[in-house]
Amino acid sequence: RMTKKVLQDVCKQQKLYLTPYLNDTLYLHYKGFDRLENLEEYTGLKCLWLECNGLTKIENLEALTELRCLYLQLNLINKIENLEHLQKLDSLNISNNYIKTIENLSCLKALQTLQIAHNKLQTVEDIQHLQECPSISVLDLSHNNLSDPNIITILETMPNLHVLNLMGNQVIKKIANYRKTLTVRLKQLTYLDDRPVFPKDRACAEAWAVGGHEAEKAEREKWETRERKKIQDSIDALAAIRQKAEEKKRQK
Repeated sequence: RMTKKVLQDVCKQQKLYLTPYLNDTLYLHYKGFDRLENLEEYTGLKCLWLECNGLTKIENLEALTELRCLYLQLNLINKIENLEHLQKLDSLNISNNYIKTIENLSCLKALQTLQIAHNKLQTVEDIQHLQECPSISVLDLSHNNLSDPNIITILETMPNLHVLNLMGNQVIKKIANYRKTLTVRLKQLTYLDDRPVFPKDRACAEAWAVGGHEAEKAEREKWETRERKKIQDSIDALAAIRQKAEEKKRQK
């Protein structure tokens, strides 16, 4: 159990402060805890590691109002709840649990990173709550059971979404021209799945959306011409500097 004595012993082992409220980080991962409790004195915590325990419920975190990062991955949690007091929470990792619905996050106005990979999300309704979470900029939905292409209608309402991971979901195969479609529809996206969305990628995808493959090809050629010119200009500038240096040397 997560008793006060056990928490004190953990602080001793990790050479943390024995006065609970002085600690800003607490490592409670791989401890076999099945319940969150006795954390009310740790009011200064900014980062709490709880992954790989046997936790079944998010509870008893009301006193941790300074918390910025909460790591709950690899537990047995089936519901997102009881987070409303964590108004400074910036990052939440709840991957590898048993969550079927994204809910109760709209109260977290500072939340920027949500990692909810390897859960039980399936339908558009299961992720609909994301429409009420405009601050999220990094979203990991990988390895769920999402298969409906209409999830894009939810994602495109998120004004600050810059990083998205949908790998390991059936929906990737069901969205025609998946990468180009998401690049066009999600205007702020800079990273999709396992690689960046570069300005060139976005320009080509937008050209494709307007004029098909021919327009995409023409746009790509434009970018490649500009890139070649940029390289040639750099080479020419370097050659000019070298030539000037040689002329100065000869004049001496």
